[in-house]
Amino acid sequence: MIQKAEGDIERRRNEINKEEDRLQKRREELDVRLDRLEKREQTLNKRQSLMDKRTNEIDRLHEQQTEELQRISQMSTDEARSILLAEVEKDARSDMARIIRQVELEAREEGETRARKLIVAAIQRVASEHVVEVTTSVVEIPSDEMKGRIIGRNGRNIHAFEQAAGVDVIVDDTPEAVTISCFDPVRREVAKRALAKLIQDGRIHPAHIEKVLKNEQKEVDRVIIEAGEQAVYEAGVPGMHPEIIKVLGRLKYRTSYGQNQLAHAVETAKLAAVIAAELGADVEVARAGALLHDLGKAIDYNMEGTHAQLGAEIAKRYGMSPKVVNAIASHHHEVEQETVEAAIVEAADAISGARPGARRESLEQYIKRVRALEEIANSHKGVTQSYALQAGREIRIFVKPEEIDDLASIQMARDIAKSIEESMQYPGQIKVTVIRETRAVDYAK
Repeated sequence: MIQKAEGDIERRRNEINKEEDRLQKRREELDVRLDRLEKREQTLNKRQSLMDKRTNEIDRLHEQQTEELQRISQMSTDEARSILLAEVEKDARSDMARIIRQVELEAREEGETRARKLIVAAIQRVASEHVVEVTTSVVEIPSDEMKGRIIGRNGRNIHAFEQAAGVDVIVDDTPEAVTISCFDPVRREVAKRALAKLIQDGRIHPAHIEKVLKNEQKEVDRVIIEAGEQAVYEAGVPGMHPEIIKVLGRLKYRTSYGQNQLAHAVETAKLAAVIAAELGADVEVARAGALLHDLGKAIDYNMEGTHAQLGAEIAKRYGMSPKVVNAIASHHHEVEQETVEAAIVEAADAISGARPGARRESLEQYIKRVRALEEIANSHKGVTQSYALQAGREIRIFVKPEEIDDLASIQMARDIAKSIEESMQYPGQIKVTVIRETRAVDYAK
């Protein structure tokens, strides 16, 4: 037993010795690692010191460089920053203007393509005549001797005629012609017919003048009603109140820029019907609103208010639907357009008035309108020159490139277009083109 115990003790002693040796080795290894870590820490400290020195050197060089740049440029940091921000803003504005132009161009191309298809289809299907009769107020006479009979003794006949007809009779040096002047086209037509009948009959005296005027007034009233009924039939708007038909027929003797207003109303109704059908809108509302859109022009010389307001009041008084009334009242944007049919009536009105051969104007009115167009453009700051082209359908504006940039030129085009819309009346549309041009010139010596 003792030997066995001694053997176990000896074995355990050996194991303890081995463990002590292993621990000693581990201790030595840890010491070596600790030495390495200390050396590495020293190395890192040296590197950190070196980096701190380099950082300080870089900061010092940066300060020197900044001071040198400020000295060379003669600007402070804040001033340079302001200039840089201004350049960045300018670049951003240029990019924005380019994007705006691109988006507008894409939208315009798509919109114009669709609108062109609609308009061409509408005009082709309507196929109106391009030449419209223009009512005159000149009465031809067989000879200049008839002028004396028209005037009468001491001007008795001409005074009686003017008082009974409510017109001015101008007897001047024009050979074989007498001019009738009156702001009321219907009254002028009655006077014209009556004077022609008196000249043909030969009996010109106050009593006979009044009789002939009454007869011709009845005849013109009959013609007005027939013209109104014919217009309603051609436009395809049945069931209209007789008073509206009577007022509508008066447009037979009203012209605007040489375009007969009754023919214009019928043509507008046909165009509006086609456009409404293509867009899926209410065709009957568009047709009725377009036929009556200028109804107020038949009475606007007798009553106060614009023709759109007067026409809407007449239509409302005689039972037209609220949509039709709104289309009449809003076709010149005097009131808000509440339906798509109102917008269609406005478009059809513009198409009928702006198509080739539809309207004409006197040279004086044309020159006045063109001058007004150029004056509006020249009133804007930065404009050097402006030219009205295509009979006043386009205005081209040249601007100073050093004052107006690309974005400002876009804004100027919109502002000028808005000014034209607010201050001028014209059929169709006017194209506003702002041109900004920069030229570089040098000389070879």
